Amino acid sequence: MEAVNESGAKETEHYTVATELNDGIERITYTPKVKRYDIPILMQHGMWHGAWCWAEWQAILAEQGWESHAISLPGHGASPATKSVRFSTMGDYLSVLKQEIERLPRRPVLMGHSMGGALVQWYLKKVVDDLPAVVLVAAWTAQSTWGDGTLLHLKRDPVGFTLVGLTLSTQPLVRNAERAASMLITEGAIYSPEELHGKLCEESALVLNQHNPPLWRPLRDPKTPILWLGAELDAVASLKGAQRSAEFYGAEFQLIEGAGHNLMMEKNFRETALKVDRWLQKTV
Repeated sequence: MEAVNESGAKETEHYTVATELNDGIERITYTPKVKRYDIPILMQHGMWHGAWCWAEWQAILAEQGWESHAISLPGHGASPATKSVRFSTMGDYLSVLKQEIERLPRRPVLMGHSMGGALVQWYLKKVVDDLPAVVLVAAWTAQSTWGDGTLLHLKRDPVGFTLVGLTLSTQPLVRNAERAASMLITEGAIYSPEELHGKLCEESALVLNQHNPPLWRPLRDPKTPILWLGAELDAVASLKGAQRSAEFYGAEFQLIEGAGHNLMMEKNFRETALKVDRWLQKTV
């Protein structure tokens, strides 16, 4: 049961939830009543999403004693756009992520989903490869999204991909509830297709091309410990590509059976979050 305390934060038996919009960035923070770990977790969403997508995992991890912060990139969630999202780049997003890490009192565990997972990889290569740990959640693959994701989309939705090229927006890929659900979730997810579609926003098509050679080459032999979660039924990133990527980075790979791309809201979201908790306990 939730209550609202004097500061305006929501409060439960195990944690408080505070939402703020500061410097144009939405931040949702879950603070456990009994904090077991000094290292915070920073969560980065993927395409079309916002900080809202991590809510279930933030609650579970708070119950386990982790403080976590989920942010919304400009033009996502409750963060106002600083320019047209259609023309946003990975560089734009990386500068936001870098700023959010620097504002924390200590370096966090960095967690990224899908495009957010690609952004985490960019951070390790271009900014700092010295974090307590990284968790890549159904992330874009390390070497190329063309072979490990684009072909999946072309086969499933050639009309949508044609429209992406014409509009420079990836919105056509999630143009209705049915299309969004076919990409992101499976039956039994905590959101219905209509509920999920109603929460999605516009996204740049430029970022799809930037996470590919020659604009992108992955970091070799990262020092930061990495956990790579692969979704068995992922319609966005190929499972073989995820396994190859984990091997390339020397990461621990864990397969999440029976789950689609949005692991944080699939029917087995709780079990997956607890797997992350167990890995973090032995790693950081």
